[in-house]
Amino acid sequence: MFFRFLVFMFFMVFCDFTYAQSQFNLIRTERTKVNFQLIDNLIIIPVEINGVALSFLLDSGVSKPILFNIINSSDGLEFTNLESIYLRGLGDGDYVVALKSEQNLFKIGAATNVNQDVYIITDASINFTPRLGVQVHGIIGYDIFKDFIVEINYGSKFLRLNNPKTFKYKNCRTCETLNLTLVNNKPFIDASVVANNKKVPVKLLMDSGGSDALWLFEDDSLGLVPENNQYFVDFLGKGLSGSVHGKRSKLEEFSINDFHLKNLNVAYPDSASVSFARKFKERSGSMAGELLKRFNIIMDYGNGKVTFKKNKYFNAPFEYNKSGIILEQAGVRIVKERESNRFKDDQSSDKLMIIEAYKYELKPAFSIVELRPDSPAERAGLLLGDIILSVNGRETHPLKLQEVNTFFREEEGKPIKLVIERDGVIMTFRFKLESLFLKKKALKLRALYCKLKNNVIVP
Repeated sequence: MFFRFLVFMFFMVFCDFTYAQSQFNLIRTERTKVNFQLIDNLIIIPVEINGVALSFLLDSGVSKPILFNIINSSDGLEFTNLESIYLRGLGDGDYVVALKSEQNLFKIGAATNVNQDVYIITDASINFTPRLGVQVHGIIGYDIFKDFIVEINYGSKFLRLNNPKTFKYKNCRTCETLNLTLVNNKPFIDASVVANNKKVPVKLLMDSGGSDALWLFEDDSLGLVPENNQYFVDFLGKGLSGSVHGKRSKLEEFSINDFHLKNLNVAYPDSASVSFARKFKERSGSMAGELLKRFNIIMDYGNGKVTFKKNKYFNAPFEYNKSGIILEQAGVRIVKERESNRFKDDQSSDKLMIIEAYKYELKPAFSIVELRPDSPAERAGLLLGDIILSVNGRETHPLKLQEVNTFFREEEGKPIKLVIERDGVIMTFRFKLESLFLKKKALKLRALYCKLKNNVIVP
């Protein structure tokens, strides 16, 4: 076992010679259908590794499968031919130590690879499960897309992996087909945005591993900056190398040929968090899950093209968290629940007795792990580590994490009542959801009014 320095964003450049030996194949079929979960705009698919069933995030922005969160969920999972390396991904942290394993058996539906490399991260802090609220053991991307023509049906939540030699395209007058460029085995498309009243061509990574709509790299010369300085600083996500923060704003328009989306969410990540991603100088940012899910997509790496077709999500509004709270599913808590009443016949007194019965169960605990400064939640007095017990009278323990987060994405001015537990004490807090864009616009108009008023000449 030896150490080798490896930059995650570009580590596939020296591995091209292995592809003939490491390839997915379809067994006795020309296609296979794989149902997926769509969690926070991210695709979670079942993957079997060396006979063990796991769940992976489908991430078109990664080059090789990465496995983590396998402690207590990998009984019988064995690896051989290990060597230690360093990986680097998005985030404000440092490199991550991993183990490379060769000659692994991967199965996805009817697709099988008997000689798959995988990179194993043993650091328990690298774990996306708490932020998504469902088990995720790893991420996979390029190895699937390179071997198949992949149909991603966001509307019906399934993938179809097709044999490129037998796949036939259907005539589709409502589709848009674009050239797909692979750079370091990552897919890029050309699109355009309207920012600060100027139409700007952009080259974007198609990033199914990101949950936001659109990330743009700030560039004053192109006008790729928050319009009218309307933005707020927020937590954008968690990458392999740590947390990513940046500016959230609104964008006037995004276009793929004749498909146009207006008034969409955009984020401008902090430059330090995406320094490695910016080494490809032509890249302008990323088109991620909240945009991608509005289409059913055919990814065809072999022919260098991608096809988009609108689906039921196309006209859905672009929402964002207006509370300032970021939650994690942080372990479990004991919940006392009432069972159905039991009846007991007291024969000595000819009375029927009603007995109240309770049971104790372990339920998910949703903890505040990020709190935006000067947000409605922070001003109300909420703190990091608070456990959310109920939202607007609805207990959280029967809910999934994404269902709890839905409360915080409702309309401006929506009252929120939280019951929380802090150090064993039950407390109640109230606040209203707040659109920072509207708030900043109102402050700007007020400042303009005051300026004009002070400059009035009285005869």
